[in-house]
Amino acid sequence: MNKINQLFDDQRATGRKLLSIYFCAGCPSADLTADVILTLQQRGIDMIEVGMPFSDPLADGPVIQSAGTVALRNGMTTSLLFSQLRAVKDQVTIPLVWMGYLNVVMHYGFEAFFSDCREAGISGVIIPDLPFDDYLSQVKPIADRYDIRVVMMITPETSDERIRFIDQHTDGFIYMVSSASITGAQQSFGDAKLEYFRRINAMQLRNPRMIGFGISNRQTLESAQQNAAGAIIGSKFVTLLNETCNPEKAIDSLMQALQN
Repeated sequence: MNKINQLFDDQRATGRKLLSIYFCAGCPSADLTADVILTLQQRGIDMIEVGMPFSDPLADGPVIQSAGTVALRNGMTTSLLFSQLRAVKDQVTIPLVWMGYLNVVMHYGFEAFFSDCREAGISGVIIPDLPFDDYLSQVKPIADRYDIRVVMMITPETSDERIRFIDQHTDGFIYMVSSASITGAQQSFGDAKLEYFRRINAMQLRNPRMIGFGISNRQTLESAQQNAAGAIIGSKFVTLLNETCNPEKAIDSLMQALQN
């Protein structure tokens, strides 16, 4: 079974809330990828999003944009990332999700990309700028062949009709973006966002949901976990990793921040 599906099957059985962490491969250094993944796994993180840097990251805020710039300057490429992931594949037991932009995948070639995802131990991919029609007609058949889940995003602006259509044609989980803006840490979620969470809850979707964008403290973490299967943290961890250049110190600092 795909590791993503197994994770959420277990989550539904136990009710335990999940935590996924995003980091940008190649930042702060090109050779830190394996250490970050293995450290996060050891510290009990349930799933890891491995970001592939891109020169024009439309959905990313300043923290992740800056990390991507550093990673590209450090020589991070898709081929290098796959090589790094293959080297630790046998040690990784939790789902890895590749996150990057469509241009990167198209340049690599869809068939080669999903084949190498499987060889590198990747269970799913998130491509924020992938049009859903193109996903259905071009990407999904190839991804299914290699047992890779393509995770789609929804926002407060996504219509109920569109959300149900996405839910019907995907398998794994839905990435529920907390706002229609770019990534970045927030201190709290306002009434409008909480109402959005409640609206999606009431839809009783088939797929589990993970809430991301803006989670950086106890209040935002608990709000996300109360309204979904779990939470995704990106910018806060990227900032701490850049400051410490040490995955252990970064995750320790993050867990401390999530208590406050």
